Amino acid sequence: MLDLMKIARTEADGVDLFGLLKGLFKPADVKPTGHDDAVVWMGGNHDGSVKPVAHSLTDAYALLGTIAAIDVLGLPFYAVPMWSQYRHDTKLASLGWFGNMPCTSIKWSTAGDAYVNDGKGGKVVVMGKSANAPLRTQAGVFCNVRPYGRITVVRCMPCLPYSQDRAKFNVDPKTGIVHSEMNSPGVQMAYANRLFLEMVHKTGKLGRVAMKPTQAMEDGINAGLHSWLLQGTKFNVGRKYAVDGYVEHKDAVDRIIALLPKDFKKGMENWGGQIEQHIADTNFGLMLWDLIEKRDCIVLATDLDGDRLTDLLADVSDPMRAFSGMVAKHLGKDVNTQELWNEMGYTTGNGRDMTSVMHRMSGPPIHEQTLGSADAMLLRLLDGDESMGGTKQPYDPRIHFVLIRDAYLDANPGNEELRKWLDDALAKFDSVYGTERPGFLEGYKKLKAAIKPWKS
Repeated sequence: MLDLMKIARTEADGVDLFGLLKGLFKPADVKPTGHDDAVVWMGGNHDGSVKPVAHSLTDAYALLGTIAAIDVLGLPFYAVPMWSQYRHDTKLASLGWFGNMPCTSIKWSTAGDAYVNDGKGGKVVVMGKSANAPLRTQAGVFCNVRPYGRITVVRCMPCLPYSQDRAKFNVDPKTGIVHSEMNSPGVQMAYANRLFLEMVHKTGKLGRVAMKPTQAMEDGINAGLHSWLLQGTKFNVGRKYAVDGYVEHKDAVDRIIALLPKDFKKGMENWGGQIEQHIADTNFGLMLWDLIEKRDCIVLATDLDGDRLTDLLADVSDPMRAFSGMVAKHLGKDVNTQELWNEMGYTTGNGRDMTSVMHRMSGPPIHEQTLGSADAMLLRLLDGDESMGGTKQPYDPRIHFVLIRDAYLDANPGNEELRKWLDDALAKFDSVYGTERPGFLEGYKKLKAAIKPWKS
């Protein structure tokens, strides 16, 4: 058994967490591409039957829950130290280590603001805040894909359409950076557009484009790349932008095209499907109708609007269920709206189960999840009252097991033995946590007793 409380106290007290964790793992047998000085650990059963996954060891329960889960499961893994103090001490170098691991990975996000030791006896706000933006840049991330129910949002990133100052606007022919206030990377924008079209083609779902080319010049470039990619394909475009972005910004878009691999559009002549081009604002209303009418669709959006769309998608089901209960009550009916929701064929919950996968221009994807209240929950554990006098429930680590399952199945397609084992492990987890949720330490002990580690 691991001494999880000792790990939690070591992190909270700001002492030698690195030394403690280093003693739990072995040095890894791989290094991330281009980072020979990287610190990477390994653990679990590396028997060759399963490709390992890389874990980011970030902060609070994102760190503690991951360590507990990987110990329970015993699957082969790599781990990169990335908690706030270590990110700060390495001047964010550890982000590059993790972002360039040559395997499918899991990245946890926790609260962005944190105080760390400045090395001079004082405290300072951690460098890079939550470090999501520098990680994406160093890892070559061009989008994340967020499926929820029947709607999937492809969020192009970084790619913030803010610029309206034409005097500052340009595309660097050497890097493809759309040089404005936000410096959106044009090459990544092209990759996100292509992935969106590939997903529409392969799934047969309706493709919606959510851009604002009439107001934001980055989106003019984005729409131009989208238009260029559609050329020579079998896609049918219903609603179209009034101005073709490739015609309007041809010289700038061509500078980005020149930086792409020569075979970037190879095979796209056979891709097809239905595409609708919308001004970003209208997609909020359209998405509500898509949700209500159970329409399968994929939305391509910029970082800014894509974030807002997925927030709305995650949050809207609860008020829709509540409103249905109000209507039922007005009609003299007393109904369980959650049961009614399920009976009507809707599958979205409350957003906590929304997955997110970041795609890199080179290398396997990074599965990501946010644990916003991780630090507060950890403090409750350290204070000895996880329930806050009965007003709260102890932490539910199910998301760790769900995220690990998704990542390992992604890294090991077609491995039915692994799939069955992971499904069985999740069922055993639910038997432990299904009725009354145990405390985190008690739950860890029960899971250790219930789940036999992989190939142990």
